[in-house]
Amino acid sequence: MSRQSDRNEHPHSDRQLPAAARNVVATSQPLAVKAGVDILRSGGNAVDAALAAAITLTVVEPTSNGIGSDAFAIVWDGHELHGLNGSGRSPRSLDINRFAGRERMPELGWDTVTVPGAVDTWITLSRRFGRLPFRQLFDTAIDHATRGFRVTPITAAAWARAETRFRDCPDFAPSFLPGGHAPAAGDLFICPGQADTLAVIAESEGESFYRGELALKIAAHARATGGVLDSEDLAAHRSDWVGTISRSYRGLALHEIPPNGQGLAALIALGVLERLDIRRLPLDDPDLHHAQIEAMKIGLAEAARHVADPDHLVMTPAELLTDNLLAARAAEIDPARAGEYTPTLPSERGTVYLTTADESGMMVSFIQSNFWGFGSGIVVPDTGISLQNRGFGFTLESGHPNQVAGGKRPFHTIIPGFVMQGGAPLMSFGVMGGPMQAQGHLQMMVRVFDYGQHPQAASDAPRWQIMENGEVALEVGFDAEVAAQLKRRGHRVVENRPATMFGGAQLILKQDDGCCAGSDHRKDGLAAGF
Repeated sequence: MSRQSDRNEHPHSDRQLPAAARNVVATSQPLAVKAGVDILRSGGNAVDAALAAAITLTVVEPTSNGIGSDAFAIVWDGHELHGLNGSGRSPRSLDINRFAGRERMPELGWDTVTVPGAVDTWITLSRRFGRLPFRQLFDTAIDHATRGFRVTPITAAAWARAETRFRDCPDFAPSFLPGGHAPAAGDLFICPGQADTLAVIAESEGESFYRGELALKIAAHARATGGVLDSEDLAAHRSDWVGTISRSYRGLALHEIPPNGQGLAALIALGVLERLDIRRLPLDDPDLHHAQIEAMKIGLAEAARHVADPDHLVMTPAELLTDNLLAARAAEIDPARAGEYTPTLPSERGTVYLTTADESGMMVSFIQSNFWGFGSGIVVPDTGISLQNRGFGFTLESGHPNQVAGGKRPFHTIIPGFVMQGGAPLMSFGVMGGPMQAQGHLQMMVRVFDYGQHPQAASDAPRWQIMENGEVALEVGFDAEVAAQLKRRGHRVVENRPATMFGGAQLILKQDDGCCAGSDHRKDGLAAGF
């Protein structure tokens, strides 16, 4: 690991201890963790556990994801690393003229809806790697949707915010605002529409969602309410095995899903940071944070310029990750002065991330998202399907590779991460939360592998985030001197920002005889196993 991996000091880790086990699940909601662990105990593998947890999350954390989400996954099958892009494309008939007079994409409504890819992601992973029957993975989720579950505190707070945002969206309240209001922490929430929909998906192995009864309901609702998504768009959807892109870092390799995801930003930032002499610096030194922030600015800016549907890229990830280019960008960083930053990345408010590992050696890094909480505000009546608003990730800028068009995947913020060492798996991890995700990947890499923090300590540490307006937000918990030093370098620092701004990490670190896992205190979840 790092030069300090054997030390016992782990600042910021007094909230909870890491989980140590041979079979592990880590995610943001305890009922989803239990669903995954139960599947492992029933003879399932890490993919089965990941899917059971992901399906359960659509019910018990609907403020962050749903049946109408997209998903991405990285899987170590025991021999090889695989990357799956499960994101959907825009309706084929979507035309840029629909956005005439606008400066940016709308945030809500049908024009932000892309084909939901999560269901096909579940099917594709299960068929290739799963050990248990697909139908069995739905049992816990259907039970919670049918009999209800008690809403957890952080989810309840997000639901309260969603009440204001979505209460005027037709068909939203009947499914997700019982009695006209968001459920409070501890309230029992029941969603029969979700239960029925998940049962149909399970029995048809997703066929109904893309080519059957559910597809017809989605398309009919679009026709009746002004959308252009149709049954042919749904039928044409496919998840793609895309492999991974990677960048070496001090003898390790960070792997990300290639564009249209923003994982490229983390790889560029890490490649720049490797050329800066940070290991001489103490943990949490102002110079260390300055170097990371400056490297991340470069990564985010390049991602904003280049990340798009893979069929529309102008420069490939390989071209953007050359040693010469990274060295040149590293040379631009002034250790005493903040550089310029042009903010262009979209923010998000709703994603779930989970990671699993089993004693056979299989590991899964999985992420699923509606983008803005419940997504577009469109809910297909009587189904519990809240449709994502991933189309907001497009740009209206003429000539940009990510310019909105029909049949195209938009820029995606969600990224699963995976670390390899010497051709073997080392860490499966992610940090949900819009532009925080790539920034979180960088901060986790530095804390775990440069400074030897275990996953829980790395997760618990206060984070910084470069905001859309170029400000650098510091979470509550940063030393005042760090903020002062960053301000002296010219960073526009905003201090003591709430934990809700800084995403949620889940990490599983491979060890000699099992795994060490951490789960973010900023979410309701945990890491557990046996």
